[in-house]
Amino acid sequence: MSKGTFLLEIGLEEMPARFVTNSMDQLADNVEDWLKNHRLSFDNIKKYSTPRRLAIVIEGLDDKQADMEEEAKGPSKKIAIDSEGNWTKAAQGFSRGQGVSVEELYFKELKGEEYVFAKKFTEGQSTDVLLKGLKDVILSMQFPKNMKWGSHNLKYVRPIKWLVALFDSKVIPFGIADVHTNNTTLGHRFLGGFATLMKADDYINVLMGEHVIVDPVERKLAIRQQITELSAVEGWNIPIDEDLLEEVNNLVEYPTVLYGSFDERYLNIPEEVLITSMREHQRYFPVKDGDGKLLPYFVTVRNGDHRHLDNVRKGNEKVLRARLADAEFFYQEDLKKPLEEGLKRLESIVYHVELGSIGDKVRRIKELALTLGKDLDMTGERLAKVERAALLSKADLVTHMVGEFPELEGRMGEEYALKSGEDEEVAKGIYEHYLPKQAGDEPPATDIGAIVSVSDKLDTVVTSFGIGLIPTGSQDPHGLRRQTAGIVQIFLTHGWDLDLIQVLTEGIDVAEKRGLLKRDKESVKEDLVEFLKLRVKNLLQEQGVRYDVVDAVLKTDLGQIKTLVNKAHFLQDQLVNPEFKQVVEAFSRVTNISKKATDVRVDFDSNLLEGEAEKELYNSVQEVQAKVRDYLKTGKISFAYEELKGLVPKIHDYFDNTMVMAEDTTLRNNRLKQMQETSKIITTFADFQSIVFHSEE
Repeated sequence: MSKGTFLLEIGLEEMPARFVTNSMDQLADNVEDWLKNHRLSFDNIKKYSTPRRLAIVIEGLDDKQADMEEEAKGPSKKIAIDSEGNWTKAAQGFSRGQGVSVEELYFKELKGEEYVFAKKFTEGQSTDVLLKGLKDVILSMQFPKNMKWGSHNLKYVRPIKWLVALFDSKVIPFGIADVHTNNTTLGHRFLGGFATLMKADDYINVLMGEHVIVDPVERKLAIRQQITELSAVEGWNIPIDEDLLEEVNNLVEYPTVLYGSFDERYLNIPEEVLITSMREHQRYFPVKDGDGKLLPYFVTVRNGDHRHLDNVRKGNEKVLRARLADAEFFYQEDLKKPLEEGLKRLESIVYHVELGSIGDKVRRIKELALTLGKDLDMTGERLAKVERAALLSKADLVTHMVGEFPELEGRMGEEYALKSGEDEEVAKGIYEHYLPKQAGDEPPATDIGAIVSVSDKLDTVVTSFGIGLIPTGSQDPHGLRRQTAGIVQIFLTHGWDLDLIQVLTEGIDVAEKRGLLKRDKESVKEDLVEFLKLRVKNLLQEQGVRYDVVDAVLKTDLGQIKTLVNKAHFLQDQLVNPEFKQVVEAFSRVTNISKKATDVRVDFDSNLLEGEAEKELYNSVQEVQAKVRDYLKTGKISFAYEELKGLVPKIHDYFDNTMVMAEDTTLRNNRLKQMQETSKIITTFADFQSIVFHSEE
């Protein structure tokens, strides 16, 4: 069996940059799955893409599908053979289904009973015949957005302009939307043209000759190297934003880096505005000096060669000049009024039809921030700063600049607050209250920013749940999972010793007072607690905590989130301790039997204790329970655990000398209640029954 190289290229009108990489990966993955399903062996799959094409090259592809011999099991012998020894209709139907004659059937014993079997041989088909089926792979691809063109019913990411399907030098024939495969590809839109591929191995070199670097890794490396060389020549620091680099890479086929300049007067605009204008609107890289100060230059990437670069530079400078002039105008207009004046306009902007205006939301944020500040023992000037930051937190939403650049919300709030004479900590809190915006972001660094951030996110989550906007499956249009994860992250980063459920309840109370709960208050709280637990569960699993340990701590009250997380890591570390298994077994005996006390309606009576073991356990529990709760409250996890561990010999002695399920009902109920009381103090730490020990542990 010989091997060859197969090329599949889908030529398209320019795709949006954000679709290119994922589409390339999807094509490669789907083709690989298809090859495996069709028993086609290969050495390697390489994937390529530009804005105008998706392609894969399969190296070392067998020219023939592997033969296959299968053994199929049929009916039992008593069903396959009648009383006269003839094949029954069931056996004959089985043989036809397998494509063999009844003479080729045979019997094998399986679990004490004989069954009829058949060996079915399927000869492998030629690869070039099977490859036509890749048409279905192409048509099955999924994209974030699709479009139709011409009179075709096909919906695809962009119109298909050409198709190449080449196995070595042989064209694999199929067609999609009146476009048929051949061995002709298309180069750069302006610098290249149609090019014939004599064999699949020529793909990279032929396209390079047509001014197309089809390998996205090589293309990105070329951009990075050119930027680095430009930095060295000019003595600049050109920060490379990786997301921007990825986007630019998917906008060009033959990259050439160049730079331009802009009027120095625009440097009076806040740096974030300039960088955002260059990056988001023009896909330019900013230029800084060695000290990190922004310079009046920009770097861009042309989709072409070095010819006529001066014209390209001037064109880019002209476009950027207009952008920066707009930004300068917006900035100057915004500075004509103090930031606080924007509060009036927030009253006319609808936050949600059932939750009022953004002005209403700001008032809720302010009330929550003041409550949270007091919970954290803030008073006087510090609390006043929290209140001021909360009041102004959304004021920049009505500014010209944020209207033009929504991604600058918070940043412009900080800038305009400082220009309006606000306190620096208040201004910083306005910016930080949006943090973290997404996974991986840093949380607010200041306590004022953290308090307002939690208050904002808490209001969003509580009021959404209050009106029934609860995320389901992958649907979370309001980003409630991200907002809740942000609350947890802030609590942990700042080490707040607050009861998270208490804070959650405070948020619910604020919403209820304003008539924003369209559901029962307790149902809202119950749903929110479960939602919160899932976020904590995800966090702990990301930190490498084992699933059963996560379950063990989450079955206790959430309480102080820092303590809960620390308990999880403490228990994870204990898994390697040889004596931990015995501790878990002892605690589990107590919690397991305590469940039988659920229906016992009498209170525990220490006067009914009989044996020394009962009394000893009772006295020990009385002695440690206050210590355990105090240690957990102050975050002293190991101290709390050691106190509980001291109960283990008492527990063993108790079970060795005490019959819990005594015949005497009064005695039995009292002992069950004792187990219930003992279980309560154990489960303040964790539900040890959830921890699973494997044979090797």
